[in-house]
Amino acid sequence: MHEASIRRNVGLFGIVASVIVFAVVPLYFIYSGAPPDWNILTRSLVGITGCTVFLVFFAGLRQLVHQVDPPSDWHGSVLQMAGSLWVAVVYVPQSMEVGAAISVERDIDTTTEGPFAAAQYLLQGGVSRLLMALFLITLALVVRRTGMLPSWVATSAFVLAVINLAFLPAVFFGDDAADFYSAQGWGTTATMGALWSLWVLALSISILRSAKNVWHLEAAPAPREPAHIA
Repeated sequence: MHEASIRRNVGLFGIVASVIVFAVVPLYFIYSGAPPDWNILTRSLVGITGCTVFLVFFAGLRQLVHQVDPPSDWHGSVLQMAGSLWVAVVYVPQSMEVGAAISVERDIDTTTEGPFAAAQYLLQGGVSRLLMALFLITLALVVRRTGMLPSWVATSAFVLAVINLAFLPAVFFGDDAADFYSAQGWGTTATMGALWSLWVLALSISILRSAKNVWHLEAAPAPREPAHIA
């Protein structure tokens, strides 16, 4: 597959994935108390759908790195590994929330109540933040190395990685979901999820736009060798 096609596909899948995941965030805030089961089931199904699309995005990003600079292929492998593990980490808490909503007869806030709530704290908090930081730092390094994307991508990736890492100590500040900075706080989970989705959206648009420039370069005729006169 040509580089322009890879960029186009990566950009499109990234846009779709980020929009789907971002659409989930408001569903966590439309009820002040325990949400009804339909809300929990809907946001979980939409969320895992978006994450599944993200798997294609991560695979395509790895292929793009390989296409642009084969010596940086191991960077691409780290990108795909970190992204895929992040998706797996999202799948588990979503499954726990759905299981709690179905098995408990009354309406509960499955992020803080139910038999599986406490097991989600580190997954949705510290583990997700570390995996995102790994992905972002790796992408920033490969962009700086290859110039495959605009410089703002590397700079913003470094900044977002630092923000993610800053939320690691939140595990020491309780589990009140109403707090911004806690193991299950809305800053640690929802805010970082929204920032991630918006950043990926901007990144994907940039990748999609770059496909046009690369296509023109690939379509340009190769310079002809000058004729040798005997």
